[in-house]
Amino acid sequence: MLKSLKHLKSCQTIRYKFAIPPVISSCKAGWNKLQLELYRQPASWIPEYSPPHHVICVNTGNPVTLERRVDGRSLTIDALPAGDIGIYPANLCQAFQWYQDAECIQLYLEPTLLTQTAAELCLNNDIELVTQLKPALDPLIYQIALALKTSLEIDGTSSKLYADAMANALAVHLLSRYSTSKPSLPQQPSGGLSDKQLKQVTEYIDEYLARNLSLAELANVAQLSSYHFTRLFKRSIGIAPHQYHIRCRIDRAKQLLLEKKLNLAEIAYGVGFASQGHLNYHFKRVVGMTPKAFLRHQ
Repeated sequence: MLKSLKHLKSCQTIRYKFAIPPVISSCKAGWNKLQLELYRQPASWIPEYSPPHHVICVNTGNPVTLERRVDGRSLTIDALPAGDIGIYPANLCQAFQWYQDAECIQLYLEPTLLTQTAAELCLNNDIELVTQLKPALDPLIYQIALALKTSLEIDGTSSKLYADAMANALAVHLLSRYSTSKPSLPQQPSGGLSDKQLKQVTEYIDEYLARNLSLAELANVAQLSSYHFTRLFKRSIGIAPHQYHIRCRIDRAKQLLLEKKLNLAEIAYGVGFASQGHLNYHFKRVVGMTPKAFLRHQ
């Protein structure tokens, strides 16, 4: 029982002390303000701790019996359902124990992600997250967690642009659904980027095509907040910034393939993909066939 954990130092500021290291981790992906770890664990417990970041726990495995003790409040859940979302604001003292094999995704959010997003939305800067202890299903958070996990599974690094986009969507959702004031989001401006902004951003992407670009980097080129840049860019181009970045890489890869001077691995690294397999994956998604099949059709 959780009472047996009292001998440990209370509220230590530690990372999750799971018995087994994560199966998937974004630690080496260079993501900004958001990290992901996928754990598969036997029945075990986590001692009290107070992480400096917001934590979202998504149950991606079978139902489990779980005890939560958060900020002095205890709750036992006999069958925590698959897809359950637990939300724990930063610096909140918490401990857990579960009694069956479990699988979960942990999302760690820097508090500045929410404060910056709130500022971009012109919301009050004193908005705080509300702890979510009772079983709750949130399809959007669940899909964001799975999408980020899948992106890491593809090549182990994933795009900063993609992670930033998911982080921003998550932050907006948390502010509107799980904050102290649950504000109404401001009306979206009409139109897209100006011709000048669009030219500057697309030229920047083309110049630094192989770089693992961040959303803040592109937003800065357009002199906009990340939140507004993402939406205005999609209105102008029809796809999100990370999708446009990948399509530009694929277009460059097609040119290099036709020149027949480099092998596939060299082309992959040259346009910014982490591996030949990563190039093959995105090439087939965009073009509808593998690079080798593309060459055969020329």
